Amino acid sequence: MSASIVKFIPKTTLQTGERAIGSLIFFHGSGDSGEGIKSWLQSALGSEFSFPHLKVVFPTAPPRPYTPLAGRVSNVWYDRKQISPFAPEDETVDFMCRELAPLIQAEVDSGILMSRIVIGGFSMGGGIALHLGYRFHKNVAGVFALSSFLSNESKVYQAIQSDNSQLPPLFQCHGKRDELVLYDWGHTTFNKLKELGVQGEFHTYNKLYHDLQKQELFKLQEWIMKVIPLESSM
Repeated sequence: MSASIVKFIPKTTLQTGERAIGSLIFFHGSGDSGEGIKSWLQSALGSEFSFPHLKVVFPTAPPRPYTPLAGRVSNVWYDRKQISPFAPEDETVDFMCRELAPLIQAEVDSGILMSRIVIGGFSMGGGIALHLGYRFHKNVAGVFALSSFLSNESKVYQAIQSDNSQLPPLFQCHGKRDELVLYDWGHTTFNKLKELGVQGEFHTYNKLYHDLQKQELFKLQEWIMKVIPLESSM
Protein backbone atom coordinates (compact mmCIF):
# COMPACT_ATOMS: atom_id res chain seq x y z
CA MET A 1 0.00 0.00 0.00
CA SER A 2 1.45 3.37 -0.98
CA ALA A 3 1.82 6.14 1.57
CA SER A 4 -0.62 8.30 -0.40
CA ILE A 5 -3.56 6.00 0.40
CA VAL A 6 -3.66 6.72 4.14
CA LYS A 7 -4.76 10.34 4.53
CA PHE A 8 -5.55 10.19 8.24
CA ILE A 9 -6.46 7.70 10.95
CA PRO A 10 -10.10 8.10 12.08
CA LYS A 11 -10.61 7.88 15.82
CA THR A 12 -13.26 7.81 18.52
CA THR A 13 -12.41 9.37 21.87
CA LEU A 14 -13.78 8.93 25.37
CA GLN A 15 -13.06 11.28 28.25
CA THR A 16 -15.18 11.35 31.40
CA GLY A 17 -13.05 13.65 33.56
CA GLU A 18 -12.77 17.41 33.14
CA ARG A 19 -9.02 17.28 32.57
CA ALA A 20 -6.95 14.42 31.19
CA ILE A 21 -3.39 14.07 32.49
CA GLY A 22 -2.73 10.99 30.36
CA SER A 23 -3.93 9.14 27.28
CA LEU A 24 -4.69 5.53 26.45
CA ILE A 25 -4.67 4.44 22.81
CA PHE A 26 -6.58 1.20 22.21
CA PHE A 27 -6.07 -0.53 18.84
CA HIS A 28 -8.83 -2.86 17.65
CA GLY A 29 -8.40 -6.30 16.10
CA SER A 30 -8.68 -7.19 12.41
CA GLY A 31 -11.92 -6.24 10.70
CA ASP A 32 -13.13 -4.05 13.55
CA SER A 33 -13.16 -0.28 14.13
CA GLY A 34 -12.49 2.21 16.89
CA GLU A 35 -16.19 2.57 17.59
CA GLY A 36 -16.57 -1.20 17.42
CA ILE A 37 -13.94 -1.99 20.05
CA LYS A 38 -15.27 0.82 22.25
CA SER A 39 -18.74 -0.75 22.16
CA TRP A 40 -17.36 -4.26 22.68
CA LEU A 41 -15.44 -3.15 25.77
CA GLN A 42 -18.56 -1.52 27.17
CA SER A 43 -20.58 -4.68 26.55
CA ALA A 44 -17.96 -6.91 28.21
CA LEU A 45 -17.52 -4.63 31.21
CA GLY A 46 -21.11 -3.52 31.64
CA SER A 47 -19.85 0.08 31.69
CA GLU A 48 -17.64 2.39 29.64
CA PHE A 49 -13.94 1.54 29.47
CA SER A 50 -12.99 4.89 30.96
CA PHE A 51 -10.78 6.52 33.59
CA PRO A 52 -11.33 9.74 35.56
CA HIS A 53 -7.92 11.15 34.59
CA LEU A 54 -7.33 9.73 31.10
CA LYS A 55 -8.51 10.30 27.57
CA VAL A 56 -9.12 7.00 25.78
CA VAL A 57 -8.52 7.02 22.02
CA PHE A 58 -9.94 4.30 19.76
CA PRO A 59 -8.41 4.65 16.27
CA THR A 60 -9.73 2.82 13.21
CA ALA A 61 -7.37 0.99 10.86
CA PRO A 62 -7.54 2.04 7.20
CA PRO A 63 -9.04 -0.52 4.80
CA ARG A 64 -6.52 -2.62 2.90
CA PRO A 65 -6.44 -6.01 1.14
CA TYR A 66 -5.91 -8.73 3.76
CA THR A 67 -4.31 -11.99 2.66
CA PRO A 68 -5.95 -14.26 5.30
CA LEU A 69 -9.31 -13.15 3.84
CA ALA A 70 -8.23 -14.12 0.32
CA GLY A 71 -7.26 -10.52 -0.39
CA ARG A 72 -10.60 -8.99 0.49
CA VAL A 73 -10.47 -5.46 1.86
CA SER A 74 -10.71 -5.16 5.64
CA ASN A 75 -9.87 -2.70 8.40
CA VAL A 76 -6.49 -4.11 9.45
CA TRP A 77 -3.34 -2.50 10.79
CA TYR A 78 -1.12 -4.57 8.51
CA ASP A 79 -1.18 -7.52 6.14
CA ARG A 80 0.26 -10.98 6.83
CA LYS A 81 0.55 -14.15 4.81
CA GLN A 82 -1.14 -16.19 7.51
CA ILE A 83 -2.10 -15.93 11.17
CA SER A 84 0.89 -17.75 12.60
CA PRO A 85 4.12 -16.92 14.45
CA PHE A 86 5.95 -18.91 11.76
CA ALA A 87 4.95 -16.43 9.04
CA PRO A 88 7.37 -13.54 8.42
CA GLU A 89 6.25 -10.03 9.26
CA ASP A 90 4.92 -8.02 6.34
CA GLU A 91 6.44 -4.69 5.30
CA THR A 92 3.08 -3.06 5.99
CA VAL A 93 3.84 -3.31 9.73
CA ASP A 94 6.58 -0.68 9.46
CA PHE A 95 4.47 1.41 7.10
CA MET A 96 1.60 1.52 9.56
CA CYS A 97 3.87 2.31 12.50
CA ARG A 98 5.01 5.40 10.61
CA GLU A 99 1.42 6.32 9.77
CA LEU A 100 0.45 6.06 13.44
CA ALA A 101 3.20 8.39 14.65
CA PRO A 102 1.03 11.52 14.14
CA LEU A 103 -1.77 9.90 16.18
CA ILE A 104 0.56 9.56 19.15
CA GLN A 105 2.15 12.97 18.55
CA ALA A 106 -1.31 14.57 18.61
CA GLU A 107 -1.65 13.49 22.24
CA VAL A 108 1.73 15.06 23.05
CA ASP A 109 0.74 18.24 21.20
CA SER A 110 -2.40 18.42 23.35
CA GLY A 111 -0.22 18.65 26.45
CA ILE A 112 0.10 14.98 27.45
CA LEU A 113 3.60 13.78 28.33
CA MET A 114 4.78 10.75 26.36
CA SER A 115 5.49 9.10 29.72
CA ARG A 116 1.75 9.30 30.45
CA ILE A 117 0.58 7.56 27.28
CA VAL A 118 -0.34 3.86 27.33
CA ILE A 119 -0.74 1.98 24.05
CA GLY A 120 -2.23 -1.44 23.49
CA GLY A 121 -4.93 -3.44 21.86
CA PHE A 122 -6.75 -6.66 21.15
CA SER A 123 -5.35 -9.35 18.82
CA MET A 124 -3.76 -7.57 15.84
CA GLY A 125 -4.19 -4.32 17.76
CA GLY A 126 -1.94 -5.68 20.47
CA GLY A 127 0.55 -6.71 17.81
CA ILE A 128 0.86 -3.21 16.36
CA ALA A 129 1.12 -1.81 19.90
CA LEU A 130 4.09 -4.10 20.63
CA HIS A 131 5.87 -2.75 17.56
CA LEU A 132 5.08 0.85 18.44
CA GLY A 133 6.04 0.53 22.10
CA TYR A 134 9.25 -1.47 21.75
CA ARG A 135 10.60 -0.08 18.47
CA PHE A 136 9.33 3.43 17.80
CA HIS A 137 7.96 4.99 21.01
CA LYS A 138 9.89 3.35 23.83
CA ASN A 139 9.23 6.18 26.28
CA VAL A 140 5.50 5.49 26.63
CA ALA A 141 4.12 4.62 30.07
CA GLY A 142 3.26 1.04 29.15
CA VAL A 143 2.13 -1.45 26.51
CA PHE A 144 -0.67 -4.01 26.70
CA ALA A 145 -1.61 -6.87 24.39
CA LEU A 146 -4.77 -8.95 24.73
CA SER A 147 -4.89 -12.24 22.78
CA SER A 148 -1.90 -11.14 20.70
CA PHE A 149 1.38 -12.56 19.43
CA LEU A 150 4.51 -11.69 17.47
CA SER A 151 6.27 -13.50 14.66
CA ASN A 152 9.08 -15.75 15.88
CA GLU A 153 11.53 -13.57 13.96
CA SER A 154 9.85 -10.28 14.85
CA LYS A 155 11.64 -6.98 14.41
CA VAL A 156 10.50 -6.21 17.95
CA TYR A 157 12.93 -8.79 19.32
CA GLN A 158 15.69 -7.50 17.06
CA ALA A 159 15.12 -3.90 18.18
CA ILE A 160 15.31 -4.80 21.87
CA GLN A 161 18.45 -6.86 21.32
CA SER A 162 20.05 -3.80 19.70
CA ASP A 163 18.98 -1.42 22.47
CA ASN A 164 17.27 -2.42 25.71
CA SER A 165 18.07 0.79 27.58
CA GLN A 166 14.43 1.88 27.76
CA LEU A 167 11.64 -0.69 27.83
CA PRO A 168 8.08 0.17 28.90
CA PRO A 169 6.27 -2.30 31.18
CA LEU A 170 4.07 -4.92 29.51
CA PHE A 171 0.64 -6.32 30.36
CA GLN A 172 -0.51 -9.41 28.47
CA CYS A 173 -3.58 -11.66 28.73
CA HIS A 174 -4.57 -14.75 26.77
CA GLY A 175 -7.32 -17.33 26.82
CA LYS A 176 -6.44 -21.03 26.93
CA ARG A 177 -9.31 -21.79 24.54
CA ASP A 178 -8.33 -19.21 21.92
CA GLU A 179 -8.83 -20.97 18.59
CA LEU A 180 -7.57 -18.14 16.34
CA VAL A 181 -4.47 -16.89 18.15
CA LEU A 182 -3.28 -19.91 20.09
CA TYR A 183 -2.46 -19.49 23.76
CA ASP A 184 1.08 -20.82 23.29
CA TRP A 185 1.79 -18.13 20.69
CA GLY A 186 0.94 -15.37 23.14
CA HIS A 187 2.77 -17.00 26.03
CA THR A 188 5.87 -17.56 23.91
CA THR A 189 5.81 -13.91 22.86
CA PHE A 190 5.69 -12.80 26.50
CA ASN A 191 8.51 -15.15 27.51
CA LYS A 192 10.75 -13.97 24.68
CA LEU A 193 10.18 -10.34 25.61
CA LYS A 194 10.84 -11.13 29.27
CA GLU A 195 14.11 -12.88 28.39
CA LEU A 196 15.17 -9.72 26.55
CA GLY A 197 14.57 -7.58 29.62
CA VAL A 198 10.94 -6.46 29.37
CA GLN A 199 9.27 -6.29 32.78
CA GLY A 200 5.63 -7.27 32.79
CA GLU A 201 2.81 -9.56 33.78
CA PHE A 202 0.98 -12.31 31.92
CA HIS A 203 -2.51 -13.46 32.87
CA THR A 204 -4.05 -16.75 31.75
CA TYR A 205 -7.82 -17.28 31.44
CA ASN A 206 -8.62 -20.98 31.19
CA LYS A 207 -12.13 -20.66 29.71
CA LEU A 208 -11.54 -17.65 27.45
CA TYR A 209 -11.70 -17.99 23.65
CA HIS A 210 -10.59 -15.25 21.22
CA ASP A 211 -12.68 -12.80 23.14
CA LEU A 212 -12.77 -10.18 25.89
CA GLN A 213 -14.09 -10.81 29.39
CA LYS A 214 -14.86 -8.69 32.43
CA GLN A 215 -12.21 -10.15 34.77
CA GLU A 216 -9.50 -9.60 32.16
CA LEU A 217 -10.54 -5.99 31.64
CA PHE A 218 -10.68 -5.33 35.38
CA LYS A 219 -7.07 -6.55 35.60
CA LEU A 220 -6.12 -4.30 32.70
CA GLN A 221 -7.76 -1.30 34.35
CA GLU A 222 -5.86 -1.99 37.58
CA TRP A 223 -2.58 -2.15 35.67
CA ILE A 224 -3.31 1.08 33.79
CA MET A 225 -4.03 2.82 37.10
CA LYS A 226 -0.59 1.66 38.30
CA VAL A 227 1.38 2.92 35.29
CA ILE A 228 -0.55 6.22 35.13
CA PRO A 229 -1.82 6.72 38.69
CA LEU A 230 -4.55 9.16 39.57
CA GLU A 231 -2.09 10.92 41.90
CA SER A 232 -0.22 12.11 38.80
CA SER A 233 -2.91 14.74 38.43
CA MET A 234 -2.31 16.14 41.91
